[in-house]
Amino acid sequence: MSYDLQKLWEQDKDHFVHPFTDFSVFQQEGCDIITESKGEYVFDGEGKRYLDGIAGLWCVNVGHGREELGQVMAEQATRMAYYSPFNNLSNIPAIQLSAKLAELAPSNLNHVFYSCGGSVANDTTIRIVHYYFNQLGKSEKKQIISRNNGYHGTTYVSATLTGIESNNWGFDTSDQFVHHISEANCYRRPDGMDEAQYCDHLVAEFERSIEELGGADKVAAFIAEPIMGAGGVLVAPAGYHRRIHQICKQNHILYISDEVVTAFGRLGHFFASEDVFGIQPDIINCAKGLTSGYIPLGATLLSDDIYAVISKPQRDGAVFSTGFTYSGHPVACAVALKNIEIMEREKICENVREVGPYLEQQLKTLLDLPIVGDVRGSHFMMCIESVADKDSKALLPMEADVGKRIAQECQKRGLIVRPIAHLNVLSPPLIWDRATVDNVVGILRQSILATVESLVEDGYYQT
Repeated sequence: MSYDLQKLWEQDKDHFVHPFTDFSVFQQEGCDIITESKGEYVFDGEGKRYLDGIAGLWCVNVGHGREELGQVMAEQATRMAYYSPFNNLSNIPAIQLSAKLAELAPSNLNHVFYSCGGSVANDTTIRIVHYYFNQLGKSEKKQIISRNNGYHGTTYVSATLTGIESNNWGFDTSDQFVHHISEANCYRRPDGMDEAQYCDHLVAEFERSIEELGGADKVAAFIAEPIMGAGGVLVAPAGYHRRIHQICKQNHILYISDEVVTAFGRLGHFFASEDVFGIQPDIINCAKGLTSGYIPLGATLLSDDIYAVISKPQRDGAVFSTGFTYSGHPVACAVALKNIEIMEREKICENVREVGPYLEQQLKTLLDLPIVGDVRGSHFMMCIESVADKDSKALLPMEADVGKRIAQECQKRGLIVRPIAHLNVLSPPLIWDRATVDNVVGILRQSILATVESLVEDGYYQT
C-alpha cells in the first residue's frame, strides 16, 4: 500500500495530540510514522524495518500481526460487537475471560472488574477501595501509600498515584489522600548499605509513613508495581514485597499490585506477584499484555474478601454504581481469551523463562562501555542507565539528552528502544530468541559507542 507520507506527517502535526509530546521540537520534527508490523518487527512508511525493542509500549507480548487475533476480533464484531454490561446483562466473552483470569491469578482473586486500560484500572481501584472501607464503617481509612517514581497512569487519581515528578509538572493532582515513600532503587541506595540493610531501611520508612498518616485506622492501601516500569525498571531488594505485604496484612491495609506491565508473561508468568515475588495481593490490576495491545482492555482482579463486602447492597434500592460503557467489551474480551490461548499453546511464558536470563546476561556485557553505569531488570523487562562517572554515579547534563541520543543511534541501525531521560528501556515482544538477543546487544554496543563520540564532540563528556 502506498501513502502520501508528507501529507500524513503534516496532518499528524496539525491534528493528533500525542501522549507525552515534547512540544519544544514537535512542530519542527514531527513523528516517524509506523505503517506495518509483523512478528518482532515494525516498518515505517518508507519500508525500513526495525526490531521492536519495546513491544509497542510494554504490550505486544505475542508479537505483531497475529492473524488469529484479527480473525477473532472480526468474528466477534460480526456476531455481536457490543451490548450494555449494566444491570442484569452480560456477554459470553466477558464471562469466559473472567473465569480464565480467576484460574490464572493467585487463588484468592476470583472477581474481575473491567475497564479500558491500566490508568483507568488503577483509578477505579482506588474508588473501590474507598467504597470497601465505607461499607465496613471505616470512613476515615482513606489514605493511599504509593512510591516515588512509581508509574500508575495519567487519569486524575492514577496520575497522583504516579510518583514521577515530571509527569505532573503543570497538572493538578488529588494528593489530599495519596502519599509517596521512597522507591526501591538498589543502584542508588545510600552509601554503606548492603542490599539487606537497604531493605530494612525501606521497610522501616513504610512503617513510619503509616504512623505519620495517623496509623492503620487512616491508611487504606499500598500500591506498587512488582518491578517499576517507566520509573526506571527498578527491582526491589530481596524480600521487600513480602515484608511490605506482611505489614499490610497486620494493619488491614489492602495491598494493590499494579501488574499492568508485569502480567501476561513479561517476567515469565501470567502474574508475577505470587509466582515471582511470593505474595497474594488483595487486588491486581492488569492491561497491556492482557490483549497484547491488539485492542484496549484493563482488568481489576478483586479478592474474595473484598467482593464479599462490596457485593452487599449499601441501602434499599442502591446499586454498585461504578462502571463504564465499555466494561467487559465482548470484542476486547474475545481477543484477550485468544491471546491467552496463544500464550499457553506456544509456551510463551516458558520462552521468557529460558531466553530472559540470557537477555540479562548479554546486556550486562555492555557494562564495560564508558557511560553504562547500570544494567538492571528481569527477563523481558530491562533498563540501561547512562552516567557521566561510574564511581560517583553522577549523571550527564540533562541537555545532553543521552537516552534520546542512544535511541536515535539504535533506530539508525534498525532497533527501537525507549529513551527516558538518562535511561534506555527494553521491553520486547516475548517471542525473541537468543539470536535476536545477540543482534540487539550488538546494535546497542555500536549505538552507545557512537553516542559517546557525539557526547565528546559536543563537550558533554570527556573520555
